[in-house]
This record gives sequence, C-alpha cells and structure tokens, in this order.
Amino acid sequence: MTLGVDEKLSKADWLSAPGIQAVFSAIERDGEEARVVGGAVRNTLLNHPVPDVDIATTASPETVMARAQDAGLKAIGTGIEHGTITVIADDFPYEVTTLREDIETFGRQARVVFGRDWEKDARRRDFTMNALYVDRNGHLHDPLGGLGDCLARRVRFIGDADGRIKEDYLRILRFFRIYAAYGEGELDPEGLGACLRQRNGLRQLSAERIGHEMRRLLRAPRAAYALRMMNDCGLWEIATGGLARIDDYEALRSLDELASHTRDPELGLVVLAGFVREDIARVSDRLRLSNGERKRMETAWGARKKLLQADASPSAAAMAYAFGRQGAIDGLLAVWSAQIAGKADDSARFKEMLSAFGSQVIPEFPLKGADLISSGHKAGPELGALLKRLENEWIDSEFALTREHLLERSKTAS
Repeated sequence: MTLGVDEKLSKADWLSAPGIQAVFSAIERDGEEARVVGGAVRNTLLNHPVPDVDIATTASPETVMARAQDAGLKAIGTGIEHGTITVIADDFPYEVTTLREDIETFGRQARVVFGRDWEKDARRRDFTMNALYVDRNGHLHDPLGGLGDCLARRVRFIGDADGRIKEDYLRILRFFRIYAAYGEGELDPEGLGACLRQRNGLRQLSAERIGHEMRRLLRAPRAAYALRMMNDCGLWEIATGGLARIDDYEALRSLDELASHTRDPELGLVVLAGFVREDIARVSDRLRLSNGERKRMETAWGARKKLLQADASPSAAAMAYAFGRQGAIDGLLAVWSAQIAGKADDSARFKEMLSAFGSQVIPEFPLKGADLISSGHKAGPELGALLKRLENEWIDSEFALTREHLLERSKTAS
C-alpha cells in the first residue's frame, strides 16, 4: 500500500514543479529538513484538486527567510512570530512553517516553542488525515498512523477529541466541514460526541470565523448530511441564531448534477434559513456576509416569493428582467426545493424551466425619459410616473411593445 501511495505522491504535478523543488533546495542544507504537510497530501491521495501547498520544516523562521532570499526567492514574514514565512517561487506562494510543539494551552492562546520533532508537530494538528507529510521525493511520512483514516475517508480528531476542540472551538465546524468535503460513511462517533459536549464553545467564536467556515462547508459535496447532523446536535442554531429547513436543503443538493448553483452558500442559506424575509438580514449579519452575498440572498428571496405567489408561472423573460438571470435561477431552485422536489411528474417541467431561465437574454426597456421629453412631455414627477406605467405595460405585453408603440401610448396619457 505504501509503495502505491509514494508513487502517487511522487507523480503529483505540484511536487515535481520546479518552484517547490527550489524551495526544498534552499531550505534543506546543513541537516535541516522540509516536508509538505496537510491538505496537499490529503487531497492528492483522495483525488481532489490541490489549491495550495504548505511546507513544514525543522529550520527556524529566520533561517528559512535568509536561505530563501539567498536562493533568489522572495520571502515574506507573513506570520513570522508564529513560525510562518511565505516563500514565492515561480509566482506560487508556499507557506513554510517551522515545526512546533505546545508547552501550555489556553484555548487559541497556546504557548508553543519551535522544535525538530515531527511527531510532536503532528500531534498539534486537528485530524489524523491532516497529519501526513511528504518529502521532496514523494515519500510519505505518517507519524500518527493517519494514512488509513485518510484512504478510508474517516475524519478523526488527533488524540482526545474534547481536548482538541477546547484548543480552538472552530474545530467543531471544521469537523463537519472536513467530513462534508472528504468524508464517507457515518461521522466518527467520538468526534461527534465531543462536538455535542463542547457546542457552547461556538458562542466564543467571532462571527467572521464562523461565517468563513460555514461558507466552505456549504460548498462541500456532503454538506446536506453534515448539516443535518449539526442541526440534530443543536449546532446550527448556535452558529446562525435560527432554525434550519434541512429537508429543503437536502432537496436542493439532490439537484447538484443539474445545476452548479446548488453549492453556492448564498442560495443554500436562503433555502436553509429563509422562513421569513427578516431571516435574510439576520443570517447575513450573523455570518458577516459581504454586501454582494447579502444582495444575492435578498434577490433570491424576492424571486422565490414571486414564483410562489404567481397564479401562473411567470415567463423566463419576466423573471430575468425583474431579478436578473442569476436571481431567477436561484428563485426557481429555492421553490423547487421547498415544494416540488421528489415529485417525478414535475421533474421534466423543472428541467425545462431551468434551461429556459439559464439561457434567457434579459430584455431591455426600449424607452427613456429623454424620449418622452422629445415627444412633448415635461420633465418632473409626472414624467417618472408615466415612464413607470409604460414600463409595466411593456412587461405585461411580454416585452412585445416596441419603442414606437410605447411613444404612441404616451400621447394618450392624461
């Protein structure tokens, strides 16, 4: 098994890249060692993309900085007080962190010292599948026996789960997020029990940290199952301050193969938490969402409401004009999740609507205020009201009225 793993790692594009090999060459002199650790190793073994590469080393931060610069590489002390230097090689940033070991732990304020012991460094990490190291030649180093968990997609805390969580309560959300992204089967019962026992620790976390982790969780393939378990443990309510419509969200994610939007956190939060419009503002504030994220949620909520209230389904053109193409699709997916999903007779109709919404060109109102002034109308509030009335007539005509038709109608305005 190990030979197969080593071969897979040694053939990884990111490990054979000249940039990372230059970083290794710069650091590994005079007895110092460097190894890639964590996500890049895990993702390679599980056939996931590798967006970033972290390196652990026995060399001190000052040594890493000096040796990188001597080798002509750019080195930035992004977290030098914590032992982390960002080394840029071939325009790619590598975070290089000196091995550490805990001396005393006070939540996130653990007192650490730099060390040279790979096993002690591994024991500071969160999950066994993240405590895997690989050297520059692709040889795997597994000080805690995490390879089996990684290949079996088991997410397990390192050591005592309660103790790991108390060091940083964000690890509760990370447990569910890492499972949703990489796990299979049931959640680890020991880890789940620890999350349940330590759940009130989430109240100590900043909204920014919770929001960042929740966004990542919502994008993951098994988010629906992870969120159901979180909800059953009372964690969703603590994190978001409200209830969750888990069944609706599971219905939404059942459409992953039909619509890529189902993994977007903004739509997921509308489906999960949008019982009334005020929930959109509450969740946005609670998770410190950006103005763009909040606007998308509000637009999705409005489109959902329009589709639910309409006597007959509004056309794709009408929805796109009112809410934009993205908003119209979000509204359709939210409605489907809440009311239609699972009904086989409606699946063909849904796919037809989704296709129509996705390909719809947004109509452009052919009339402007200047056109009305040129035709004899005076500027002022009455002009705005007339323009709005004509726009509504144009929408009611399914956008069939031309500029000439609208100008003719403006002449009969009282």
